[in-house]
Amino acid sequence: MTALRMAFNELRRITSGKLPKLAVLALCLVPLLYAALYLYANKDPYANLGQVPAALVVEDKGATASDGTTKNAGQEVADELLSGRKFDWHRVNARDAEDGVRNGTYTFALTLPEDFSAALLSPSEFKPRQGVITLTTNDANNYLGSTIANQVVTEVRRSVSVKVGAQAADKLLLGFSTIHEKTAEAADGATKLAAGQQDALDGAQKLADGAAPLADGAAQVSDGLRQLRDQTKDLPAKSQQLADGARQVADGNEALARTAEGYAGKAQTLANRLDQFNTDVANRLRAAGIPEEDVQRVMQGLGDARAPLDDANSKVQGATAQLRTLANGARQVADGNAQLAGSTPALADAITRLNDGAKQVADGSAQLRDGAVALRDGEKQLVDGSNQLRDGLNEGLQQIPNPDDPTRESTAGTIGDPVNVHGVSQTEAGSYGAGLAPFFLGLATWIGAFVLFLLLKPLSRRGLAAGQNALRVALGGWLPGVLLGVAQVVIMFAVVTLVVGIHPTHTWGSLGFLLLMSATFVALLHALNALLGAVGKFIGLVLLILQLVSAGGTFPWQTIPHPLYPLHFGLPMGYAVDGLRHLMYGGPLGSVGKDALILAAYLVGSLALSTFAAYKQRVWTPSRLKPELVL
Repeated sequence: MTALRMAFNELRRITSGKLPKLAVLALCLVPLLYAALYLYANKDPYANLGQVPAALVVEDKGATASDGTTKNAGQEVADELLSGRKFDWHRVNARDAEDGVRNGTYTFALTLPEDFSAALLSPSEFKPRQGVITLTTNDANNYLGSTIANQVVTEVRRSVSVKVGAQAADKLLLGFSTIHEKTAEAADGATKLAAGQQDALDGAQKLADGAAPLADGAAQVSDGLRQLRDQTKDLPAKSQQLADGARQVADGNEALARTAEGYAGKAQTLANRLDQFNTDVANRLRAAGIPEEDVQRVMQGLGDARAPLDDANSKVQGATAQLRTLANGARQVADGNAQLAGSTPALADAITRLNDGAKQVADGSAQLRDGAVALRDGEKQLVDGSNQLRDGLNEGLQQIPNPDDPTRESTAGTIGDPVNVHGVSQTEAGSYGAGLAPFFLGLATWIGAFVLFLLLKPLSRRGLAAGQNALRVALGGWLPGVLLGVAQVVIMFAVVTLVVGIHPTHTWGSLGFLLLMSATFVALLHALNALLGAVGKFIGLVLLILQLVSAGGTFPWQTIPHPLYPLHFGLPMGYAVDGLRHLMYGGPLGSVGKDALILAAYLVGSLALSTFAAYKQRVWTPSRLKPELVL
């Protein structure tokens, strides 16, 4: 009896009768019910989030910025959420929102507090505080609903941050423009200041140049007055001597008038002496620096005094009355000389005071000269500083940003949202359901193989009783499951692709790989049933659970706990899911070959175990005749 004959006999056995045929049909539809219905129900849940009820509470009262503009960020966020229609938003008050989340009316609630706008504007007043968005969730409603709500809040937070950041950046850049404008004005002012300081420096240089000769001249005047003072210090004493002499002349003239006759010769001698005296007095006065006008006055007085003497000398003999006149005139000369002697000390004192004043002028002129020099040097420093200020402002002006309006708005937008994600998808599932399809198709194939042996017998008893070759018996028990598995896979794949709408990149490759998976899983479960009987069925169920948690069908397999890593590498489901992913999404086919070889190795190994089980069961034991547990 060949393996095919044993397989057909087994198929004939399980399809004999109406109910058995229905049972076989049901077995063929089990993978379809598991995979197709699940994938259909979860094909694209994100497209239906608009039907998820959510509460929106807007308590924001708005705020006024420092520039007088008003902002109501809460209303802006609400308008954006309502217009987006990603959820079934219901705008309610805080109490209704809390009660609605508690009793399941709303999946979650989003609350924007009354100070939301004020908090967003607070950094401009250097009193920064964060705006708070309150998310109210209830995992009793739906855990994934809460997870999705957290993503919504994250997106709202990012959107608000981008807007606020862009507005802040715009104000910052506008401030730069203002700074640029004011700096330009300052640079222009510094240029004018530098020019003015240069003019001031030129004036200070001229002042210094003029102050030096003035100081020198004042010093010379002071020296001259000091010399004049020294030369006229004896003038009062000599003037007094002159007055005393004039008085003596007057007394002599008086005596002469009385004794003119007797003193005619003496008068002539006196006249001669007076000539010499006049000359000496004039020379001394001029030598003393007395003005020529005063010298002439003195000489005039002496001439007047001498005239009577000269006249007396010629007419003394016959002009006694004239001698009296001469005596009177001599007396007047004596009085004038006395007045001159009395005013000479005042003249000397005036010269002294004039000398002191000239000295003060000379000292002040010297100070003026020194101050002018210091002023000139200071103006030089000011000119250098003004030039440095001008150059620094002009240089800094070039470094201050001054963007035009479009550039400023574009730059502000980039600062507010500096990073944009450019998605490069090497392969793409297309939808949530398509992303889970490899995992659930693999599980459905395993479940389909598992339920087959609820009807199929793993080994042909006739073949065992007839002493058939163990490998032939094993193949005869495996082939019925393979044929039914093919039916399961074809029906499931057709509905998933044609009805559910999940379209693999490599259609025929995906179908072929699913058939290999089915044949492998059938072989593995066949081996467990053939070798262990009822215990093998239980182990098949346990293996389903272990592969469910270790295959990495939903989250990356690296996220499972480390103790489960050996299960991922040691059980076939991980390789089945990996191969299906590459075939369905269009990934590299190199790894598909590796996954197929591993599944083929499981297939061969499982057939080897089935052969070993057939070999052992050629001998009947009491436990086989009356097993303790039958499933």
